[in-house]
Amino acid sequence: MKVNLKRLVFTSSLMLMIVFAATSQNYNSAIGVRGGSLNGLTFKHFLGSNAAFEGILATRWRGFHVTGLYEKHATAFNNEQFQWYYGAGVHVGFYDGYKNHPYFHDDDHNKDYVVIGIDGILGLEYAIEAIPISIGIDWKPEFNIVGYSGFWFGDGGIAIRYYW
Repeated sequence: MKVNLKRLVFTSSLMLMIVFAATSQNYNSAIGVRGGSLNGLTFKHFLGSNAAFEGILATRWRGFHVTGLYEKHATAFNNEQFQWYYGAGVHVGFYDGYKNHPYFHDDDHNKDYVVIGIDGILGLEYAIEAIPISIGIDWKPEFNIVGYSGFWFGDGGIAIRYYW
């Protein structure tokens, strides 16, 4: 059976937007680390009762990657400590095109790459009240528009943040 990816993503996004209701978060701001295919620092700040901005500064392929995301949050599992979130944003990455690079296959192995693109994010976060720490897991697909263009399905990660 062949799956139509565009239809699956659209339908899933639509269902998530219908299911999610406005709720309040457990904190105002948080800073921490994110591990996954992009490893680095993450900062999240709530703009309202259910909307947040997240910034990610990460390393990858002898370079770095900066991402800004707008996220909507909602209570998950009827428990205020659990929050589903989804959103979109943009990124810019600066990479070293070294020899035997796993993705950049130009004849000029010393070429540096700059990529600019759009991102989506879908995740689940748990805020521990006893200690001001949140733990989140997410999937963050990317589409590079400028530079080494293409769709990247595999950017998922785990974030651990101190919140206040």
